[in-house]
Amino acid sequence: MNKNRLVWASRRGMLELDLILQPFTENHYDSLQESDQLLYQEFLECEDQNLFLWLMGREVPTHPDTQRIVQIIRDSRKKPGDV
Repeated sequence: MNKNRLVWASRRGMLELDLILQPFTENHYDSLQESDQLLYQEFLECEDQNLFLWLMGREVPTHPDTQRIVQIIRDSRKKPGDV
């Protein structure tokens, strides 16, 4: 998926998701390994409600690959000194 389509796909129907996914796409996606880029693209095919629950830590995805990309996205939001 080209970068423009990816940026568009990262725009969701929930402001909370937009505030997480758009900065991730713009600032971190290019530095991911190709396999993780593919995981992110697959992740974006999931329903917004699931994405929200996973990214907020209210639920854990059942698939290990989805767990991996959720953790990568969540880690990208941590600031130095966060635990």
